[in-house]
Amino acid sequence: MTNRVIIRPEAEKDLEETFSWYEDRREGLGYDFLLQVDSGFELLERNPYISEEGYKGSRTLLIRRFPYKIIYLIEKEIIFILAVIHGKRNPDLLSDMMDSL
Repeated sequence: MTNRVIIRPEAEKDLEETFSWYEDRREGLGYDFLLQVDSGFELLERNPYISEEGYKGSRTLLIRRFPYKIIYLIEKEIIFILAVIHGKRNPDLLSDMMDSL
């Protein structure tokens, strides 16, 4: 089975903003962040069920080295990346995000 990752526009925006924030702190740190996120995406392609199912079927994968998490849904062989957010963000954000789908 081949799994495919699709990054929703909201998650792309999360990535762009976080990249800029880290890059402003130290040149190259934004790229390190993106490498860790990419590693997370690759892990999900290989093993999408690595995380337990949560609110409305969403799942969460923690990113290495950075206090961020990938929030995603699995639908057949497609992994939809809903958000890449800081681990301390308000948990109500997830319910708002899922309700808008």
